[in-house]
Amino acid sequence: MRRMYQAGMRFGSLASSSSSWRHLFLGSRYTSTYKAAVLRSFGEDLQIEERNRTKLKGHEVRVAVHSAGVNASDLLMMDNKYGQELKPPFIPGFEICGEVVETGKAVKTLQVGSRVIGISKDNLGGFAEECVLPYQDLWMVDHVVGFDTGAALVDTYATALIGLHRRANIHEGSTVLVTAAAGGLGLAAVDLASSVYKAKVIGVCGTEDKAHLVRQKGAWAALKYNKSHILKKVAEVTEGKGVDIVFDAVGGEVFNACLSCVAHEGSVIVAGFASRVIPHIETSQLLPKSVSLIGLSLTHYREANNEVYKQAIEDVIDMHEMGLITPHLSALFKLEESAQAFNFIRERKSTGKVVLEIR
Repeated sequence: MRRMYQAGMRFGSLASSSSSWRHLFLGSRYTSTYKAAVLRSFGEDLQIEERNRTKLKGHEVRVAVHSAGVNASDLLMMDNKYGQELKPPFIPGFEICGEVVETGKAVKTLQVGSRVIGISKDNLGGFAEECVLPYQDLWMVDHVVGFDTGAALVDTYATALIGLHRRANIHEGSTVLVTAAAGGLGLAAVDLASSVYKAKVIGVCGTEDKAHLVRQKGAWAALKYNKSHILKKVAEVTEGKGVDIVFDAVGGEVFNACLSCVAHEGSVIVAGFASRVIPHIETSQLLPKSVSLIGLSLTHYREANNEVYKQAIEDVIDMHEMGLITPHLSALFKLEESAQAFNFIRERKSTGKVVLEIR
């Protein structure tokens, strides 16, 4: 992956922090317990409980969580449908933004007071007042990055960046069709493709209100799902050639409809199955146009190519700090309102990202 921005590019002093916050947390509030939203049984609402603080290992960092992103995969984990072996009770949540309050003895790159974004895919624990992560899963950010924005940034944008840039070779002038374009991952793909790469983006979503949001995010055109309308708009925008890239996070019928919109030697990125229906693909659909079908998983990159994984997250943070990209926050809830937050997503009311404000 081309290193679009140097990993060290940051604005201001990253180690600085409000002394009043540090005194508040390390003083009167630094007790032996902390609040957390705990899943006791699959399919049930989270319960707010007091949890005992654990001792840090040498490579670990304790983060005071200010905000945590709520993702569709959190819902799947809570319903035992994610494919990852989890055993209740556990604290869900993997995407956080907060401040370092304690470091293990082996940690040299982070200091108390550093503002950080964390991705805790192994141990979860993000829906809590504090979370313990290995230092390798934390990234320092400038203090102008809001906690809510930081908690909504890297998971979707890094996924979209790897798919569009590394796998599909997006460039200025590319034509891109994005499904589920008003969701967190879809809006990230629209934002990156239009704002950073100056591509011509067509967004597909569920309602006209959502289509309006997608156009505001930079899409050349956005429309409700209708196969004939999609085919007509793609033909109009591409002069009948088809799009260079399809970024699909829906699957099912939408995937099959969009597959017919791809240009010769185009790419189809399979980034998720919001419809919960994995499409059946006929070889005859791929061969005539020499279409590339690309699977995409940020978690897999973390294990298989950690350098690319970490660089993608660093690039996304740099892009945001430079003002090139900004995640859309659909709704904010308190930790005690976690049930409402998940219902908001289940009822398909959300656009972009939903965030729990914890501190």
